[in-house]
Amino acid sequence: MESHFAYISPWVKGFLIPGSTGDGWELSEEETLQVAEFAAAHMRDKDIHLLIGLLRPDAGGVKGTLSAMRGRNIIHLPENEGADPVMSPHHICGITICPPRGKALTQVEIDSGLSEILDMALPTALYQLPQITENEAAPETFASLTERYSNLIFFKDSSGNDRIASSSVDKGGVFLVRGAEGDYASWLKEAGGPYDGFLLSTANSFPRELRSVIENLEKGDFKTAGETSGRLSTVIRETFAIVQPLTHGNAFTNANKAIDHFLAYGPNAASRPGPLLHAGIRLPREMLSATGKALDDQGFLPEKGYWE
Repeated sequence: MESHFAYISPWVKGFLIPGSTGDGWELSEEETLQVAEFAAAHMRDKDIHLLIGLLRPDAGGVKGTLSAMRGRNIIHLPENEGADPVMSPHHICGITICPPRGKALTQVEIDSGLSEILDMALPTALYQLPQITENEAAPETFASLTERYSNLIFFKDSSGNDRIASSSVDKGGVFLVRGAEGDYASWLKEAGGPYDGFLLSTANSFPRELRSVIENLEKGDFKTAGETSGRLSTVIRETFAIVQPLTHGNAFTNANKAIDHFLAYGPNAASRPGPLLHAGIRLPREMLSATGKALDDQGFLPEKGYWE
């Protein structure tokens, strides 16, 4: 994890830990605490900002994990009610929550579950992830929350539907980031899109390249940004398709582990044992070989891995 962090951090200065890519939905409470402690300690003296992911299916689960983090002094909540929480002894700038899980939940129930956490007055990021929660907060629900809660400061949408960002509702000044993969150059405000930035699983694999897309858009070099974006979109689409048959983990995790295997070990990575999933199985060699070819075809296969 330290080596991987060293590979990413020159270009990425904000992290969601644990997140979906880091098995955040599968980790036990103790594993979640260990990962959060590692992140907080490792980033203590660095120019890094950290969102703590409280990826639980309902408000009760979120509160339970938050209480456990308080007990381990990862996040300090003051005893006196109404006092400002101390979120950043280790550059922690907020917590991240999703809508409560449930395909049949109404918008009233989604609003109620989110409000229960927002009532705690912690700086909060809302993560739209219907692939896991089986629902979405509607634009009108989001607008109602932003009107009532000034501590809702950040919104990440990995749905691919972009309903909130593309809607006409008042966003309340919330910072909007896109988590869905592909076609990166067209989604930022610099290119006429609706988002302020990205929070992407593939920044674990392509931090420099994604940073270059942003920087070229900021400079007005839309051609170069579009070319890089196109090659990234192709290799990521192909890798997500390669790992799709896996029944363990999620596509965000599995695709990025397959790509990172080559970034860590170089062009011959497929000859090594595959990366271990949380379920205890390894990515199969045929999937790794196909991933290596996809990387090579788009010019992303490294000559040497960061572990070599």
